[in-house]
Amino acid sequence: MPLEVNHLTSGYGNLTVIHDFSMHLSESQIVCIIGPNGSGKSTLLRTIIGLIKPTVGTVTLNGEKITGLTPDEILRKGICFLPQGRSVFSLMTVMENLQMGAYIVKDEQQIKERLEEVYQLFPVLEKRRKSLAGKLSGGEQAMLCIARALMTRPKTILFDEPSIGLAPNVINDVYNLIKEINSQGCSMVIVEQNVRKVLSVAEYAYMMNFGEKKFEGTCEDLKNDERIGNLYLGSLRTNRNSRFS
Repeated sequence: MPLEVNHLTSGYGNLTVIHDFSMHLSESQIVCIIGPNGSGKSTLLRTIIGLIKPTVGTVTLNGEKITGLTPDEILRKGICFLPQGRSVFSLMTVMENLQMGAYIVKDEQQIKERLEEVYQLFPVLEKRRKSLAGKLSGGEQAMLCIARALMTRPKTILFDEPSIGLAPNVINDVYNLIKEINSQGCSMVIVEQNVRKVLSVAEYAYMMNFGEKKFEGTCEDLKNDERIGNLYLGSLRTNRNSRFS
């Protein structure tokens, strides 16, 4: 497996948030993690990327243990983390933001090539390349964050609430881009409150509550699980005419 989380326990100081959590991500797969606010989803991603050190358990990438590495070292291994919100460098231009994303790349020609690749995927950013990032719309800033991450050519991207604060039409655009990036071979873990949207693109799902895994299975299994539907999804439970279909 490209990414495996094995019996992970982590938190903040004496506060344990994640309890004995395990998950796996296959090559080119999209996995989603859903659950109530405060269930530990973001803490899990922050532990995987090295921002939080686990007290128990391991994270491996392609069979190599990465637990204990710094976020910078994990980035160089091919895992990129996009946190909640649109964290752009607001006083820098779009191009400068993208160049910052390639800070681990030393070859100027490679940086130029990656800029061209990103501009092909995000033509609006090429048009706005000289604009200050802080002047972009919310949707454009969301795209800039994804584009900046792609400058490292990651093999795996961890998304934390990619739809948060975005208008419905922009959410559709962001998820269309997610599908396009995934089709090029990039694996993804998506933490998301927008259950309808994330289940439309993911193949496998985990449900968390109070830092524990409450469900694991295909997205179809999750949609059809009466216990999960009643407890967490309510009226979102699938039927053949719903947006889950």
